[in-house]
Amino acid sequence: MPNPPKNPPKAARPPGRRRTTDPAAAKRFAATVSYDGTDFVGSQVQPNGRTVQEELERAAARLFGAPVRVELAGRTDSGVHARGQVAAFTAATRLEAAAIGRALNALLPEDVAVRAVREVPPGFDPRRWARRRRYRYTIANGEARDPLARRYAWYLEGTLDEPAMQHLAAAFAGRRNFSAFAGKLEPGRSPVRTVFESGVHRSGDELHIDIEADAFLPQMVRRIVAALVRVGRHAATEEEIVRLLEQARPGSFSYVAPARGLCLERVWYDEGYQP
Repeated sequence: MPNPPKNPPKAARPPGRRRTTDPAAAKRFAATVSYDGTDFVGSQVQPNGRTVQEELERAAARLFGAPVRVELAGRTDSGVHARGQVAAFTAATRLEAAAIGRALNALLPEDVAVRAVREVPPGFDPRRWARRRRYRYTIANGEARDPLARRYAWYLEGTLDEPAMQHLAAAFAGRRNFSAFAGKLEPGRSPVRTVFESGVHRSGDELHIDIEADAFLPQMVRRIVAALVRVGRHAATEEEIVRLLEQARPGSFSYVAPARGLCLERVWYDEGYQP
């Protein structure tokens, strides 16, 4: 009899038992992020210091084992805080959104935290899909300075004319050209924004200035706050501030409130993500 072949062909596997690789599909996620902005040079990556985006990308890279690009709903300046910033990223993973949130928090530093993670449509853009944003500015206005609030509020001594501040705040509502209350803009960027709500409210020793708009220009909230304070101290009149607003000369109102009192509270979306 002839010798059997040295390498006989392998028998075909029965149907249903074939081994296949099953790589994790890439998914898009969005997260609500809070941070204490005191020790950051801003939210977006910059060459001159520590940023929130950098910390999020570092934690995500460690979690997923590959570089991850994180996009943010809005850019906050050095020293500005957030309670409701929205970040989005894409990763190839089998982890559920809730597990990703827990894992990121274990990897993030103490001044950044993920409050919620959701899976979102593949094309979700946290900045372009956003419809409304709300900022709150806190002024400490008690009889004595509170050292515990120094990182999160602007302390002002003396009495402020709150009714005058409230009246002026309402004048900023509507669709307007906010050139006078903005820092330098990139060429071609529109200075027109819609402010849906602008108000001043007292809570104990604190004044809260809430401004909600479709989007904001650089330093827009901090300059509006500074204008309200000047009117509250009778250093300027409402008519003078409104005139600057209407004239819309770029940067004509140069006073800027300190960054430490400002916090991005929430970002709203019509679709794709609900914080």
